[in-house]
Amino acid sequence: MNVLWIMVDQLRWDYLSCYGAKHIDTPNIDYLANRGLQFNRTYVQSPICGPSRMSLYTGRYVSSHGATWNGFPLPVGQPTLGDHLRDISVGCHLVGKSHATADKAGLARLGIDPSSQVGQRIGQAGFDVFIRDDGTNHSDYPDRHAEDYDAYLRSHGMDGQNPWEEWANTAVRPDGTLCSGWVLENSKYPARVPKEHSETAWLTTRCIDFIEQQNDGPWLCHLSYIKPHWPYLVPAPYNDMYSASDLPKVNRTEAEKEPDHPFLAAWGNMRVNQTFSRQEVRDIVGPAYMGLIKELDDQIGRLLEYLEQSAQMNNTMVVFTSDHGDNLGDHWLGEKDLFFDCSARVPLIIYDPRQEADATRGTSTDHLVEAIDLVPTFIEALGGTPPLHILEGRSLQPLLHDQDPVWREYCVSEYDYATRDARGALQIDESDARLVMIFDGRWKYVHIEKMHPLLYDLKTDPGELMNLSNDPKYASQIARLRDQHFEWARRHHSRITLSSATIDAMTANKEPPGIFIGYWDQKELEADGKKIPAHLRNG
Repeated sequence: MNVLWIMVDQLRWDYLSCYGAKHIDTPNIDYLANRGLQFNRTYVQSPICGPSRMSLYTGRYVSSHGATWNGFPLPVGQPTLGDHLRDISVGCHLVGKSHATADKAGLARLGIDPSSQVGQRIGQAGFDVFIRDDGTNHSDYPDRHAEDYDAYLRSHGMDGQNPWEEWANTAVRPDGTLCSGWVLENSKYPARVPKEHSETAWLTTRCIDFIEQQNDGPWLCHLSYIKPHWPYLVPAPYNDMYSASDLPKVNRTEAEKEPDHPFLAAWGNMRVNQTFSRQEVRDIVGPAYMGLIKELDDQIGRLLEYLEQSAQMNNTMVVFTSDHGDNLGDHWLGEKDLFFDCSARVPLIIYDPRQEADATRGTSTDHLVEAIDLVPTFIEALGGTPPLHILEGRSLQPLLHDQDPVWREYCVSEYDYATRDARGALQIDESDARLVMIFDGRWKYVHIEKMHPLLYDLKTDPGELMNLSNDPKYASQIARLRDQHFEWARRHHSRITLSSATIDAMTANKEPPGIFIGYWDQKELEADGKKIPAHLRNG
C-alpha cells in the first residue's frame, strides 16, 4: 500500500460541509469522508505552522523536538517520519510546503555536508523533495522556497523579478491597475495569476506527476498545499463566488473585548487582532478565504478523479488534514495562534483501502486525536512497527478498523509566544513565554507560565466565549486539569535511543555482563548464575 498525505495550510475544521458547514459546499472533500473515517476532534500540537508541522513530521510533542516557532530549526538527530519509513524500505517524499529550516549549526558541528543526501534530508525534516513550495522567496525571508513555481510561471509567460509576488500575490483592480495581496483590502480582487496556473492547481499537477513517475513502491507522498493560508488572494472566478452575506456569524462577544485575564488583554492589542476585530476586514477577507477553500476542493476532486481512473485508490491510503485553523475575527482575533477550536482543532479524514476498514467507511468518531497520531498510523499501515519509545502519538489503525482500543483521556497542545509583541507588553522573559493546553473533551485548560490559567467548558459554552478560571466554583476542575498537565510533563520525552524491549531485557539481566554488585560470597554469585574467572575464585 502507498500513502497520499494531503495537508492544507490554515484550514478551519468548520469550513467544510462534511463537518457541518452550511455556508460553503465542499463536495470532493465530502466524497473522501464518505469513503473513509472522519475524525471529529483532532488537535494540532501547536496552532502555528512551523512547530505544528515539525510535530506532524516527527510524531513528537513540540517541547520534545524543540522547534517551537516558525524558522526554529528541527535539531539534528531528531528522528522523522522519513527516517522511520526508510528503515522499512518505504520512500518518503514532499510535494509542496514543509516550513522546515535546516539546523545549519548542528550540521556544521557534526561535519555533515548540507548538500549531501543525509544533509538534505536533515534540512528537509526527513523528506526527499520532489517539489518544495513555501511561498515567497524574498531575500529578506530566508529558508522559503518558491523557485520551482517561479520557473513554472516564467515558462508560461508570467515573468518578473519575483513571479510568485508579481502574479500569485498581486491582484488586478477593475480598472486594470495592480495591487498587492499583502494589503487585506485588496482581497476582494482576483489574483493576477489564472486559476489553471495558481499554486493550488500547480501543486496538484506536480503530485500527479510524482505518482506517475513511481515505478517501485511502496511510497508516501506528502502533498502539502500552501492555501488557504494568507495572502488571502484567489484567482477568478473564485474571488467573487462568495460575499459577506455568505459568512457564518462571527463567534465573539462584547465582553471578550475587555478580557479579565492580562494575557488575553495583551494578545488582543496586537496589530493583526486589532485589524480582524473590524467587521469590514472580515467581510472582505472571509469571502476570499472561502474562495481559496472552494478552489482547493475543486483540485482535490481533480486529484481523486485521477486516483480513481488510474486504479490508485485500490492501494493508496488517502489522508486529508490541516496544520492549524484561522481565527478570522472570532474572539476579536486574527491569524491563528492560541487554543480556541477555530485555531487548534483541525479536520482529519482517512480513507483506508483495506478490507479491514470497510466497517467504518462513511462514519465518524469523536475520539480525541492528536496530530502526532499520524506518524505511527503511517508506519503501521506501511508494514512497520511504530517505535513507541520515540513516537508520542498512537496509531489510529484500531479506530480505522472498528476496534475498541483504550484511548487517551486528553489532548495536549503547546505554544511559544517568545517572539510575539504580547510578551514585551507583559514583560515576560522569553524562557517563560509558553502556553500549554489540556483538553479532555469537555474542559479546556490553558497553562500560562507566570500567570493564572484559562478555563473553558465546551459543554455549556461550545463557542469558548467565557473564561471560568476566576470563578472559585471551578477550582476543582482547574486542579484536576493541572494534575493532568503535570502527569504529561513528567513523562519521558527525551529517552529515545533505547526501546522498551531493550530496557526490559536489561532489567531481566540485572547488572551488565561482568558487573557483580552486592554479592557476599561466591555461593551467592553461583546461585544467581554468575561466573567469575576460575583463577580468581575462592578455594
